[in-house]
Amino acid sequence: MSTAWINAFLGRIEARDVHMREESAPGLAPARLFVVTADDWGTLAHEAKNWECRWVAAWGEDTGEDILINAAFEKNGSYFVARTQVRRATPILPSHTPYYPGADRPERHIQDMLGVAFTDHPDARRWTRHQAWKDSEYPLRKNFPTAGNPPRPAPPDDSYRFLYAQGAGVYEIPVGPVHAGIIEPGHFRFQAVGETVLNLEEHLGYVHKGIEKIAEGRDPAGLARLAGRISGDSTVAHTWAACMAMEQATGVRVPPRALYLRAILCERERVANHLGDIGAILNDVAFSFGFYQFGCLREQWTRLSQSAFGHRFMMDRVVPGGVAASLSDPMAIALGAQIRALRPEIERLMAIVDDSASVEDRLVTTGRLDPEVARAFGALGYVGRASGQAFDLRRDAPYPPYDRLTVEVPVYLDGDVAARVKVRAREIMVAFDLIEQLLTDLPEGSIRAPWPAPDAGAEGLGLVEGFRGECLAYVRFGAGGGIARYFPRDPSWTTWPVLEKLIRDNIVPDFPVCNKSVNGSYSGHDL
Repeated sequence: MSTAWINAFLGRIEARDVHMREESAPGLAPARLFVVTADDWGTLAHEAKNWECRWVAAWGEDTGEDILINAAFEKNGSYFVARTQVRRATPILPSHTPYYPGADRPERHIQDMLGVAFTDHPDARRWTRHQAWKDSEYPLRKNFPTAGNPPRPAPPDDSYRFLYAQGAGVYEIPVGPVHAGIIEPGHFRFQAVGETVLNLEEHLGYVHKGIEKIAEGRDPAGLARLAGRISGDSTVAHTWAACMAMEQATGVRVPPRALYLRAILCERERVANHLGDIGAILNDVAFSFGFYQFGCLREQWTRLSQSAFGHRFMMDRVVPGGVAASLSDPMAIALGAQIRALRPEIERLMAIVDDSASVEDRLVTTGRLDPEVARAFGALGYVGRASGQAFDLRRDAPYPPYDRLTVEVPVYLDGDVAARVKVRAREIMVAFDLIEQLLTDLPEGSIRAPWPAPDAGAEGLGLVEGFRGECLAYVRFGAGGGIARYFPRDPSWTTWPVLEKLIRDNIVPDFPVCNKSVNGSYSGHDL
């Protein structure tokens, strides 16, 4: 990856009289750390936008008298973290949202959890807090108790001011927050004329779990277990990212065998989710045959994961310094045999799907996400790749062991539901190839490194390509080796907003299949 553009970018920043300096932060590698004054925070984002940097994430931290605010950016596989601070008594900061629409909800999350006011943010409505705390209470401040102050059940969140549309024939359809089935709560407010959707607005955050707050004070093993429960379908990716951040902060070198096993786990997680998603998408267009067939394959896949690794979804298999258990030779042979059996079966199933006129009628041109919109919101993973966004951490910012592998990244430009299915199907085949290579080259040796006592203030950044895309984890250690700050960013933060865009001008009955083709995680979003 090239970092020359960052040096040129710094020169441009200096020419604009932006007060910014680089600080040493080995734990954030491969990202570089730049400290900027609060007054220049907005100018930094403006210049980053001009340089076509992707806005990745933002998070804050209460340090006592001040609140630190961080924002991560990426371009051409190179990352940098910008950092500023505001006084706790007057936490006012320019917003990045005028330049990056994907910063909207993360900044509102910071506003709700830390009380930072973004002066030129276009939307001051609560996002995360809803009605659970008073307007003067901010759960991520150090003086806020972990259990909160619940004198009574939180009142209903019935005063959220959704955008309003009016005109001849315009009507509203409220959906949720409680849904049929077992999915988690989220509210979707449609404005439509006839069956055509004019606008969709989401309201999420109903199941705020307090992940960031309850991480404070945990030991590394406890944080790894917590990370694995951010979003159950991405338990490997989130745990790996959290462990990577802690390992970066402490300088721990993970044994090669453990790195290979982590990649095998993550690729198996990718395959399981893509198999399930393809089946669910087909079910939403009444192609029950495809739903049953892909569901059966997913079940076979997860059962072998149970046999090989002790858990269907491989939860708690990634641990600080390595992995919890090795892979026996017979199980390695079984993993390879399963791939050889499934590869032709999936190819035959996808041929049937592609030849089905009824499926084509429901998927092709439905829910099209324009590449420019995907780029503006920083949507990656299968959602972004179906709309021309080719970035993949495993290839473009490779971490071990992917730095030794060749990763194919399927990219399409159609941006519709059909393209998102094609990306998933192709990524399954790519994962098969990677797992086979990992099994062939699997090193011998230990599977876990000794864990040292971390220094107070040590910080680390973890970046892992999960099945939805880029998972980010930031960790800072406190006194005594416990966690002082943990921030996880699920890819769903970047893909939930684009669902609002791609559904416009589609018919209301196509919302379920559009929604499933995006498959944002409520749990991964509702920290």
